[in-house]
Amino acid sequence: MSDPENTSTPPPSPHRRRLRYSGKNPRKFEHKYKELDPTKHADTIAKVRASGKTPAGMHVPILLKEIMGILSPEPGERAVDCTLGYGGHATALLRAVLPGGALLGLDQDPLEIARTEARMRAEVTAAAPDSLLVRRMNFAGVRRALDEVGWHDGADVILADLGCSSMQFDNPARGFSFKHDGPLDMRMNPERGLSARDYLRKISAQKLQLVLNENADEPRAAILSEALAGTDNVSTLGLADRVRSALPQRLSDDDKESTLRRVFQALRIAVNEEFTALDSFLRQVPSCLRSGGRLAILTFHSGEDRRVKHCLRDGLRDGIFSSINDDVIRPGSDEKRDNPRATPAKLRWAIKAQ
Repeated sequence: MSDPENTSTPPPSPHRRRLRYSGKNPRKFEHKYKELDPTKHADTIAKVRASGKTPAGMHVPILLKEIMGILSPEPGERAVDCTLGYGGHATALLRAVLPGGALLGLDQDPLEIARTEARMRAEVTAAAPDSLLVRRMNFAGVRRALDEVGWHDGADVILADLGCSSMQFDNPARGFSFKHDGPLDMRMNPERGLSARDYLRKISAQKLQLVLNENADEPRAAILSEALAGTDNVSTLGLADRVRSALPQRLSDDDKESTLRRVFQALRIAVNEEFTALDSFLRQVPSCLRSGGRLAILTFHSGEDRRVKHCLRDGLRDGIFSSINDDVIRPGSDEKRDNPRATPAKLRWAIKAQ
């Protein structure tokens, strides 16, 4: 029998006050965007999606229905998602090839790939853990990745979504966007290469003008390259201010914002050597497809689309592909309204000859 004098009641848990901010609204990214933890804020996610916006930290797969129809993955087949990202396209592909099939996902981003793999394993592969294979590498290494997993004769389905993921754009610490202040980085793999800040510090005006022209079709490349080359821009907003100051005063705010988007796009492409990686991928991809294999590539600007179009056209002419799409596929008005980030997307496909 217990001694009543020794019976003690545990002290109450200390009261935890609601997080308060020095102003009306939160200023820090991780406090402002509840969408970063979708499992805890489903209502917030729904409201953001209903307003026609993409929740911060979440990537909504673009042209998903069209891509699945083109690639037509079937149970037992091998599928490759060359740019895993948030895993939206990859999850749909993986579900379609089960049972008996497998998906190989590639991504060079060390920060996102582990989260996506964990999420996909929890959602899809609990009963078939061997059906998901993940490799951390740039999509230019697709041939090496196939050999590593023993798919020497290739895959039945290959998808490459060349867009930068929303998780990268939405996180100010990655330095991809001028919408929030953050370090001017822009590297998809933060462990490799020069940051955008260092890139601008080292580049000449002549070279930068070529970069702005080739990577973004920037009409004011000459004046911008003179203003930006060799400068030290610590933050994204610092670079944005420098770009605005270099532009003619007569430009409208909309024109200035469009210029900013092009400058940031051109730098991101250069920092990550995106065109070099794409050219390498396009050279390899025919050997990565099995006979009758299906390929889909999603691009987001003219420099990418030109390369893909020419590759598929040449492959058709040379008998590598049996068919390609004549007209580029674009998102419809409903998808662009629900997900504005889909607006510039262009989809091309090809089927390898038997």
